[in-house]
Amino acid sequence: MNIQFKKGALELCVLALTVKKDRYGYELVEEISKRFEISEGTIYPLLRRLTKEGLFSTYLMESTEGPPRKYYKLTDKGEELKNSLVSEWKQFTKGVNEMIKEGEIGG
Repeated sequence: MNIQFKKGALELCVLALTVKKDRYGYELVEEISKRFEISEGTIYPLLRRLTKEGLFSTYLMESTEGPPRKYYKLTDKGEELKNSLVSEWKQFTKGVNEMIKEGEIGG
């Protein structure tokens, strides 16, 4: 998949996946990787930036499978941004899909 497509959508994916459930970094990598290929190296810098911007709060929780895990909890500010990005995404993809359809009909 085109790297620029992924970069633009990754922030929205991370925000969307944390709305209903707090998640740890590797769990996000696994969930996103079910749909398209990403590396751990792309998620952790994004999580650090979003936390620094106040979109996530973090906490540690013991794990039965190793060291404690850092969980990311979406803040109210994060949820507001997610809602805004979802609205923009839907409008954007609608326009792109319409142009693709026009190109197929005209072509």
